[in-house]
Amino acid sequence: MSRITPLLAVVVLAAACQTQAQPALTPAPSPSPHTLPTAAVLQPADLPTGLNPCPINGPFDAYLTALAAANPAVAATASTAWAGLRNAGAASGAISIYSTDPSACSADMGAASNVKSATSFVAEFADPGEADRAWGTGVFGFAPPAVGEVIPGVTRGTATGLGLSSFTYIRTPVLLASWHRSVFVALIVTNLVDVTAFNAATTAVDARLN
Repeated sequence: MSRITPLLAVVVLAAACQTQAQPALTPAPSPSPHTLPTAAVLQPADLPTGLNPCPINGPFDAYLTALAAANPAVAATASTAWAGLRNAGAASGAISIYSTDPSACSADMGAASNVKSATSFVAEFADPGEADRAWGTGVFGFAPPAVGEVIPGVTRGTATGLGLSSFTYIRTPVLLASWHRSVFVALIVTNLVDVTAFNAATTAVDARLN
């Protein structure tokens, strides 16, 4: 009897330890969903007053359909460029164009030289590596200069304020920024827009590229 009693005490103590409440596991937070390209492109509040949105703004595939009716030549060029980005891994894209004159809505980017306008494009890729490689090969014909190459008006890298994979072209009346951030590639081209407003526009878009 004297040998059994201590043994029972050990068993009871072990059972009690096993039934004590264990701390609840805290699930790992889910990553925030990426911004949709349609929400990442330039919005009216990002630009000076007087620049009006074009009716064909939105998802890039829908834009191409509308553009084909208005300017087949520009649509064909844009379709080829978009196909290249698709082949590079782009899953979706969007465009927004703002202008003081409707003629810029169906013109090539920056081609309406006598019209004040701002065009933005954002494409989303499966991962940052795909996006960076696509940016490096060029977006709609706008390719970054080689590292160390000096071109008047062109700045590449962190000095742009848009990250390592970025370049800007600042020679009025045309201003341009192309960059990679997260899973996105972004492009902004403005005409007759001052540098302060251009910088504010790029900052606004960049902040939405999560």
